[in-house]
Parts: sequence; C-alpha cells; structure tokens
Amino acid sequence: MTFQTPPAVEVRNLAKHYGDFVALKNVNVTIAAGEYFVLLGPSGGGKTTLLRTIGGFQKPTSGDVFLHGKSVGHLPPDKRPTTMVFQAYALFPHMNVTQNVGYGLKVAGLPKAQIADKVAHALDQVGLTKFAQRKPHELSGGQQQRVQLARAIVLDRDILLLDEPLAALDAQLRKDMCLELKHLQEKVGITFIHVTHNQEEAMTVADRIALIANGDLVEVGRARDIYRAPEKSFTASFVGENNVLKGKVSDANGVSVTVDVAGAKLQVAKRDLPVSTGQNVTLSIRSECVALETVNDSNAPTDGLSMLGAYDESVYLGLTTSHLVRLPDGTEMVSRIIADADDTLPVNGAPVRLRWKPTDIRLHVE
Repeated sequence: MTFQTPPAVEVRNLAKHYGDFVALKNVNVTIAAGEYFVLLGPSGGGKTTLLRTIGGFQKPTSGDVFLHGKSVGHLPPDKRPTTMVFQAYALFPHMNVTQNVGYGLKVAGLPKAQIADKVAHALDQVGLTKFAQRKPHELSGGQQQRVQLARAIVLDRDILLLDEPLAALDAQLRKDMCLELKHLQEKVGITFIHVTHNQEEAMTVADRIALIANGDLVEVGRARDIYRAPEKSFTASFVGENNVLKGKVSDANGVSVTVDVAGAKLQVAKRDLPVSTGQNVTLSIRSECVALETVNDSNAPTDGLSMLGAYDESVYLGLTTSHLVRLPDGTEMVSRIIADADDTLPVNGAPVRLRWKPTDIRLHVE
C-alpha cells in the first residue's frame, strides 16, 4: 500500500518483554488514515499488547510508535490522537446514556451547550438518540456497546482502538454489530484498529488484516487475499478451513515444483520461492476447493492435481457438508461442498479421489 500522506499509524521494530516472556518480537506495521485495520490471531499471540502499546497504555521494551508521522512513544494515552474501546463496556451504572457519552467532554471542561451538541451528534451516528435517557441496565448488550462507541467517537480523535469489542455478544448479535461497526467507520471516516480472534468478524469489517501469533506479525493483506491466497503456512492453518499437507520436493524448475505427499506426486506453482530438491515444504488447499470422486479401487491412476484416500465420514453443517478422507499415510483431508439432502455417501473405507484446480493449491516453504 502506498501512502501519499503520513500514515495514521506506523509501528517500527516494536518489541515488548515481560521478564523472560516475549510478547512482541520486532513488529513493523503501517496503517493508512481512514483504514479499518484488524489485528487477528489466537489468544495470547500479542494482538492486545500491540493495540495497547499504540494507545500508550503500555510502554515498549524497544522500538517506537508514530501517529501521523510523529513519534508518540513518550506520550501518555490522553496526549495521543487515539481513544480506546475496551472489551468490558465499563459504563457508569448511575448515569443515563447522554451522561455516559458526555462524561469525557465534561472532564475536559467543555461548555454544556457544546457537550450537548456533540453528544447528540454521536448518539445519532450510533443510532441511540431515542435511548438517550436510559440507564445502562435498561439497554441490551448491543446497545451498551454502541454507547461505548459513542463515548469514544465524541472525543473527536481520529484513531479508534477496539479491543475484542464484540466478545461479550452472542453469535447473531455479533454479526449484526460487525456490519454496524463497518458502516460507522465509513460514516465517521476515521482509522479503526480492531483486535479479534474471530475470523468471520475480521473478514466482515477489515480493509486489511494483520495476522499475529507468538509475538510475530505473520502476514498482512486484504481480507480476500489472506483467505484465498495465504503466503504463510500458519495463515493457511489459521484462516478458513485449509488442508495443510507436509511433503518433500522431488523436482523443481523455474515454474513449478513436484512434491511427494502420501504416495502422490503433486504439482504446484513455485511462486518465486527458494525451493530445491529434497527440501521439506508445506502445501495448502482450501476445503471448498477440493472435489470428491468415487473410484473403483485404491490403485486408480492419479495426476499431479489429485490424491487417493479412504472415505472416513461426513459432517453435515447445514449449508455445506464436510467429507473427511484418510490418506495412505494417515493424514486427514476435508472436502467441503454445498449440502444436498439426496447425497448418496460412500461407505466408510471406500476408495475415493480428491481433486482440485492448479490455482487452488499453494506452496509454503517457511
């Protein structure tokens, strides 16, 4: 991504240690102004540590944070152009919605009339105008979350930090709030940095996603690219439902690579990766890209884009059915297809072939 103006956030060589524990390892990331940027990854991977360091709630062990081109590593949270939306709503129970949203402005000493105007505008942006006089206990979880959002955006800071903001909501409400968050970000036009471990949540809202695990920034890209064309094997194993296969290179040229996996010789594009014969590599194929075919025997012919295995079982998931197949070396692969109530399934142990298109299989060498 090219930045014509200074990016909203630039993290340079950021590390955070807690004694012997390394929470972040030399992280570098750049976030454009007005971007909805998501930090995605497993619990304990360093997402929240990075977010809190950007916001000034934690000091880095080394490295620096730049906001709009200026170093802010020495500044406390209230001196940065950021505001934080925490996982817990932390609303004042004795205050109504208007009072909760306007509290920060009151502390800042703004005139009452100005506070009233700003609060009214913020409540209109999050759709809570008619709930202005209610107390927190009179609101649903989603409404309470919107109060917290209004309390953040009313401060007129242009970088909003969201730490697992939807974790306390049930599945359906989380989906609804995802869309509301994205629409709100588009409406107010400021930078959102959103931490989550939920892939669907990340895919729904993000302009770009940074995958963080074990303190490392693994990969950054658009949601579509992270899902459809992961560069790293960890990304393939974490995002979506990918079949991840271990194999050894038996032949390599400038264009393609042959990888021996479970008795099959698979062909895959080299992608300018440093690959040599005898090297151990990883392959990934999304489960929805794997077709399932019945065959007469377990010695049926294959090509570089298919494998043979024994049918294991099916898992009906409503819209789709996942078919589990056991490869000769014991590895399990999944073929996920649109469910059909009239499907006739192979019997357990029956020989089957798994097939995919050349563009659907990816090579990873790390």
